[in-house]
Amino acid sequence: MKRQVFLILIFLVALALHAQPIKRLYVANDDHTDYMWTANEAAYDTSFVRMLDYYLQQIDLTKDNPADFQARFNCDGSYWLRVYEKYRSSAQFGRLITAIRSGHISSPLTALASTYGAQPTEAVIRGMYHAGQLERRFDLRFPLAVSMENQTLPLGLSSLWAGSGAKYSWRGTCACATQTTRKNWHTRRHQLYQYTGLDGSSVLMKWYNMTLNNYSLGGYAEMRLAPKVTDVALNLTKTVDTLTNLYHPKTYPYHAAAAFGYGWDDLETFVSPEFIAVAQKCSNENRKVRVSNEIDFFEDIKKSYPELPSESVSYGNEWDLYCASMNEITARVRRSTEKLRTAEALSSIVSLKNKTFAKPLISARNLAWDAFGLYWEHDWTADGPVTQQERAEWQIKMQKQISNYTDSLYNQSLSELGKQIKKAKNPRFYVFNPLSWVRNDVVDVAYTGNYPIKVIDLNTQKEALSQLITKGGKPFLRIKAENVPSVGYKVFEIRTGSPQPSTPAATVAGEYFKNAFYRIRLRKSGVISEIHDSLNNSKNIVNAINNKYVNDLGTDDLDAGEALVLENAGPVSVTLKAVSSQPILHTVRVTLFKDSPRIEIQDSIQANFRDVKTWSFSFNLDNPTTRHEELGTILTAKKENRGGHYATQNARYDWQTFNHFANMSEQTYGITLSNQDCSFFKLGESTPDSLWETSSQLNALAGGQTDRYSDTTFLGIKNQYGQKQFQYHFALTTHQNTFDAAEAMRFSLEHQNPLVANWVQGNTDADQANTFSLLSVSDPAVLLWSVKPSEEGIENGLITRFWNFNAHPISPVVTLCTPIRKAWQSSHVETNERLLSPTKNRLKVGFNRFQLNTYKLLIKDL
Repeated sequence: MKRQVFLILIFLVALALHAQPIKRLYVANDDHTDYMWTANEAAYDTSFVRMLDYYLQQIDLTKDNPADFQARFNCDGSYWLRVYEKYRSSAQFGRLITAIRSGHISSPLTALASTYGAQPTEAVIRGMYHAGQLERRFDLRFPLAVSMENQTLPLGLSSLWAGSGAKYSWRGTCACATQTTRKNWHTRRHQLYQYTGLDGSSVLMKWYNMTLNNYSLGGYAEMRLAPKVTDVALNLTKTVDTLTNLYHPKTYPYHAAAAFGYGWDDLETFVSPEFIAVAQKCSNENRKVRVSNEIDFFEDIKKSYPELPSESVSYGNEWDLYCASMNEITARVRRSTEKLRTAEALSSIVSLKNKTFAKPLISARNLAWDAFGLYWEHDWTADGPVTQQERAEWQIKMQKQISNYTDSLYNQSLSELGKQIKKAKNPRFYVFNPLSWVRNDVVDVAYTGNYPIKVIDLNTQKEALSQLITKGGKPFLRIKAENVPSVGYKVFEIRTGSPQPSTPAATVAGEYFKNAFYRIRLRKSGVISEIHDSLNNSKNIVNAINNKYVNDLGTDDLDAGEALVLENAGPVSVTLKAVSSQPILHTVRVTLFKDSPRIEIQDSIQANFRDVKTWSFSFNLDNPTTRHEELGTILTAKKENRGGHYATQNARYDWQTFNHFANMSEQTYGITLSNQDCSFFKLGESTPDSLWETSSQLNALAGGQTDRYSDTTFLGIKNQYGQKQFQYHFALTTHQNTFDAAEAMRFSLEHQNPLVANWVQGNTDADQANTFSLLSVSDPAVLLWSVKPSEEGIENGLITRFWNFNAHPISPVVTLCTPIRKAWQSSHVETNERLLSPTKNRLKVGFNRFQLNTYKLLIKDL
């Protein structure tokens, strides 16, 4: 009998624990922004201003209410603030800033709701730069970052958000246009967790199980409950009751819960009084309901539950993929993002002597930062009220804002540096290296002078290898420049006379050409059917898989094409060109270099296409492991239960993010493929629910609409919006050791950030130096990621961003060319966080494993 009573008591206690109500409820209103989907730019700009005017008025009207029942509103992107400042007076904008400071208006670091899987690492950061500017102007911090609707989420984004100052995020998905498994949506492993990067930094994430649809818990309008609302208060009350019963000892063991979002797909939302009335009505002695700014909920959770579970997995890509439906426009953004590295490094050097140099470009710069935050806006589905034509033209506009600023900064910086170096009787040009290690590489300078000539390295007084080439129908002088300083330059002089005798960089015999490292067979179709690695017993590293070789666009006939053409043959490099119309008109140029293990492949397509096209790379490797750069992190393309980084549920596996490189490696041999223009790749025949982890075939997405909404409707912009010219840049190398992330990244950065050159034009007041280095870093696995004048000008600091590729913490020394007066570790969006202690021109800095850090340095004038 006693035992029965005991068992009944245990059951009752367990039942009581299971049925515990949530005691602290947070309800937040925001208008989910479907920019260029629900409405166009002009309509949204008007609505942003109208809504903020309304909610600021509601805040004033309820300021004397108890704190829980005061009006609050969350902008779902910092772009709202940008627009409001543009169209309202400084006093009105000051009123908005006051409301942000008091916690009645909240805004994330992120510009709008974007997809992230296609974004370069630096693009993610620049898209938050407007919020960083506001932080410093008004002494604010923005602890939120958001990404909505898309069912997938990258792993590395957590570190980029955390490094930019974000602490909290919430996810609400669409339950639409997805190939992920629906049955898993209501059984997420964790509904509150630390979204943690491989560097150990994290953002507290709320990602609730999707109970019904996208206007219920787990959706992007959790407070709404219906597409068309006839009784706002009733729907809000029902959501509060649902939240009250959310507690479960296993799936939600917390006594605080939140429902965020009301606007759904509406252009405008004006519902503040209803939120307040429901919070008042539903609060009692057993539960507190607060009109939330979202931050307050996370602060409660952080304080009450400091030991939350952690997740460090990627969920793959889905809506991220649809920017490949305008692949060339997206590729131009990617190329401009990479070019910005060189432009800003040049600008950093010239600004040390000409502090006002870049000020005329500030307006263009800010437009570029806006465009980085907007280009990957999540509605690339292009299936809404806004027409595909209007959406496509807007995408092109955003691309031009980025490219125009980058090109202007690059060209003006290149010219200005030439003016800061003193010219001489003989023509001189400088060669600039934007990367943080000394380099030996080729460089081209526009040249229409006499030939033959000698090119002399003024630092060593030795002759450099040189040849004339033609690019884009224009003549250039190409040289092999040696020992070009880190983030610096050296000067070369042209003298009369014949160049030193030298052998060709590679020899050509029919379809074969070779140098000291490789023997390659390029077919008329542009397919590379053989690559023999001379340093590995002439092993052929190409192995056809499903009749696809290397650089294979899908031809059925390897010899379908024009006769191969030898281009630009000389002692520095040799290029072989193929042109074929199978399966579509395209041109392939493969280049080998003197004393370099890099194979460069420049592809182009000269026709419009409607289908999904890939460049296949099929390698002769035995069950390799593939690693690739995602966003600010290097992932292993395996599921987490097999030593990789991809989640075992709720993920999509067919297309991986393809930032600077992908590497396929056996235990002691591997191949690195550098990529600049393709956003994604597929391993073998991977599908949305199956990852071919050990495939030795990589298929780079050349473009296309990858997903259907229905049997007849594809997602994204159809037919590449009529584009007929597409460019792709790859480079390939092999390694005779285990995979080394820093080595792979250095190779890719060298390929995508070539040495650049321009003519010396300085007068008698110009610098006499023939060589210069801005900075260096002591650890070869810590790479400079970005160097630029601060947003507020070089007089306010030099911004340096470094990435530690070591799998362990490290404390390298950064050395500048001039004394460091003061230094801070800052957020990635340039807001100071911690004062550091430099010694003369040296700064010792600390990194966690795989960490990306940003520093602001006040340096002495040159």
